[in-house]
Amino acid sequence: MSGTSSTDLYAVADFCLVPMGTAEPSVAEYIAECIRVLEKTGLKFKLHPSQCSGYGTNLEGPWSEVMKAIHDCHAAVHAKGAPRIATDIRIGTRVDREIAPGTGNESKVQRVEDILNKA
Repeated sequence: MSGTSSTDLYAVADFCLVPMGTAEPSVAEYIAECIRVLEKTGLKFKLHPSQCSGYGTNLEGPWSEVMKAIHDCHAAVHAKGAPRIATDIRIGTRVDREIAPGTGNESKVQRVEDILNKA
């Protein structure tokens, strides 16, 4: 993980990037461009349905790398022709326990499923 410091917080993020002012109502091509960017980062991510525009993405890793990845998605989607972009971002961090890289989102879901399976 290049460019991170030993004090970089581990971030579990969910973001929804919404291209605006495009020629057609579908934004799938722009979202695909963002996913291409994320594939090159080495960070763990997962595209999912979202209420904001139909797409959302879970992304996790060192804070600085997560923020750079979202920045790079903006740059790539602008380069593809979107004149405006609105992005909602939710980020969680914790320092009370160690989070194994790439397991932040999965472990949260697994914890809830474990509780439901006990009932």
